[in-house]
Amino acid sequence: QVQLVESGGGLVQAGGSLTLSCAASRRTFSSAAMGWFRQAPGKEREFVAAIMWSGGSTYYANSVKGRFTISKDNAKNTVYLQMNSLKPEDTALYYCAAGQRMVVGPSLYDHWGQGTQVTVSS
Repeated sequence: QVQLVESGGGLVQAGGSLTLSCAASRRTFSSAAMGWFRQAPGKEREFVAAIMWSGGSTYYANSVKGRFTISKDNAKNTVYLQMNSLKPEDTALYYCAAGQRMVVGPSLYDHWGQGTQVTVSS
């Protein structure tokens, strides 16, 4: 069983930066891709970014493209989300997830962390 633990959330002013981390207890063959999602109160969970463990291909939601960067450290089984130029609308609970493919649908990911809160003040 893969366990995912997110960290790095917090309160930041608009225009600021945060880096989220997602540490995986182990990486299984089935967890070929890692994704970041977010969920604001009263809204559905939405895709943010994804990365492949092998090769490092990435994919971003249009809403964060150019502001967020997803990266990985295979040796540490850790995935990062560097968030720059944060906006109040980025406020949400951010989750990392592990799956077999780099897709945007949350139901296609097999393992989830508990989430880390990001709050952006205006």
